[in-house]
Amino acid sequence: MVNYKLIQVENPEKGADQFYQLIKEELENDRLHVLGLATGSTMIPVYKKLTESQLDFSNVTTFNLDEYVGLQATSPNSYAFFMNDHLFSKKEFKETNIPNGMAENLEEECKRYEEALQKAGLDIQLLGVGENGHIAFNEPGTSADSVTHVAELTDSTLGVNSQYFENDEKIPNTALTMGIASILSAKKLVLLAFGEKKRPAITKFLEGKVDPDWTITYLHDHKDVTIITDLTI
Repeated sequence: MVNYKLIQVENPEKGADQFYQLIKEELENDRLHVLGLATGSTMIPVYKKLTESQLDFSNVTTFNLDEYVGLQATSPNSYAFFMNDHLFSKKEFKETNIPNGMAENLEEECKRYEEALQKAGLDIQLLGVGENGHIAFNEPGTSADSVTHVAELTDSTLGVNSQYFENDEKIPNTALTMGIASILSAKKLVLLAFGEKKRPAITKFLEGKVDPDWTITYLHDHKDVTIITDLTI
């Protein structure tokens, strides 16, 4: 039984429109109180669409998927900075949550974040996907029962993400990230994938089998997944 809905669009802007319509419907039907958010270039048109809209998020709490270890929130390369720049400074939310990559005890921070996440309960989790098929920073081989943890980033991920780093700041090789089980705890998952570099990951997912080396395929273990892509499959 297919557990996912595939929406094909012309371009990332059309993809953002689709996500906007989904979020609008959930808000109007009082089904969206806790929203999981993602970062990266895929999300820029999405957040632009949301900030330009009349949608009211003042009763919505957010949880972000991940954050680099060792970057201050004021660093232009941190995900806290990205979220504030693209969304939080332009839309009011009830509460926003991002893992603290500067925490003195990273294991304790992961435990705290996971507990807060599970207490709140995710209604929708927004996802992107890496070129090597990772979701959040759950790199190839990550366990299905993983929760928020400290992740070692692969050379592939470091190579891709380093192009976005400003001011010659060195990209950290570790990050705090929601685990697979954390992500799958959401009632609804929405994954966006734009551009040819994402084709291998989407193709692998569409094969229909769970493969721990492609953590996107763990989404087959969830009952409500929507994939929005501009790829012709």
